[in-house]
Amino acid sequence: MSTLICGSVAYDNIMVFKDRFKDCILPDQIHILNVCFLVPDIKRVFGGCAGNIAYNLKLLGGDPLIMATIGDDAGPYLNRLDDLGLSREHVRVVPGNFTAQAFITTDLDDNQITAFHPGAMNFSHYNSVTDAKDATLAIVAPDGRDGMLKHARDLVAKGVPFIFDPGQQLPMFSGDELLEFLDLATYACLNDYETRLLSDRTGKSLEELAARVEALIVTLGAEGSRIHAKGVIINIPCVEADAVVDPTGCGDAYRSGLLYGITNQWDWQRTGSLAAVMGAIKVAHQGCQSHTPTRDEIGERYRKAFGASPW
Repeated sequence: MSTLICGSVAYDNIMVFKDRFKDCILPDQIHILNVCFLVPDIKRVFGGCAGNIAYNLKLLGGDPLIMATIGDDAGPYLNRLDDLGLSREHVRVVPGNFTAQAFITTDLDDNQITAFHPGAMNFSHYNSVTDAKDATLAIVAPDGRDGMLKHARDLVAKGVPFIFDPGQQLPMFSGDELLEFLDLATYACLNDYETRLLSDRTGKSLEELAARVEALIVTLGAEGSRIHAKGVIINIPCVEADAVVDPTGCGDAYRSGLLYGITNQWDWQRTGSLAAVMGAIKVAHQGCQSHTPTRDEIGERYRKAFGASPW
């Protein structure tokens, strides 16, 4: 069964600031902020929410279909998709544009400052989910604003359940639009900050928001995650990582575990636990798609963390 991954395909330019942002910013001078962070090393890697989620779902043995828009400079990424065995049937080149690009600087406390150029991502509404005839589950991840709205509405018309994953695009939508997303979606997944922003923008409590979907998943970083499903809160512990190297893309890895569990009709405890394992594996590697565990190795990490095999 194919899973449609609607979202961005992007290049990530990752830099590490070998100090702490808080030590370089004067709080009382924010109104005239002018700072420079020296980053001795820079690495350009393959990223974007759709690319990252699909990469991780493929590691799990899933069948992801990426739906995204890219620019004239996407040749290396297209070659990579071919090498990974990921279909690019629904990846559209928009001439005259750059592929989306993120410039991410992380400090020693794992705080991040990101500059993002959307480029071809702004044309995601050119794609139609009706073209993905074999999809039985989907995720609407951060993408062009119009595309996210269109994909959500079209997925409902097509009868395909989906996860609403607004991510960094959440501020682009009004409170009414966000409530529409929740009413259209079957599930929603946000981090703790995004959840508070969602509540503030819609004027609804967490409990009220959770009641609009079958499950509302809230990720809490090192504190694990909580799944609100049918009035019950399921606490998912954080899985200890081999090392904390790079948090970029951990949320996307986590979401691949959710999609795999939902596809295979697992309960939420098992599904959330696999998602946590995927996040822990990813955080130990620089870049979003540099970890290469086998499915058996993922299963062993799960067994060590939770005492049973996931498969």
